[in-house]
Amino acid sequence: MTLPIGNILDHYTLLAGTLFALGAVGFLVRRNMLIQLMSIELMLNAVNLALVAYNRVHGADMNGQMFAFFVVAVAAAEVAVGLAIVVAFFRLKSTVHSDDADTLRH
Repeated sequence: MTLPIGNILDHYTLLAGTLFALGAVGFLVRRNMLIQLMSIELMLNAVNLALVAYNRVHGADMNGQMFAFFVVAVAAAEVAVGLAIVVAFFRLKSTVHSDDADTLRH
């Protein structure tokens, strides 16, 4: 038995929304910068899931998958820059808690 495409889109949209909300809560609640970076990645992956799911409905063009590709490229750049900042902060303060980052303002 096959499911209608609208029902599948609803499931993927619900899953993407749940993953995005989980990433947003993880970013806002946790103080570890590495966990915050992983939460941002989770939110970006939720956006990718929604883009590819909507592209499944509109199969004539590949706009959803094209945008998902660019989101992956931005996520890779974000990881590289974010980890460099976290490593530099850890070398300076010997901690990765974001609460201690406000002492860098001088």
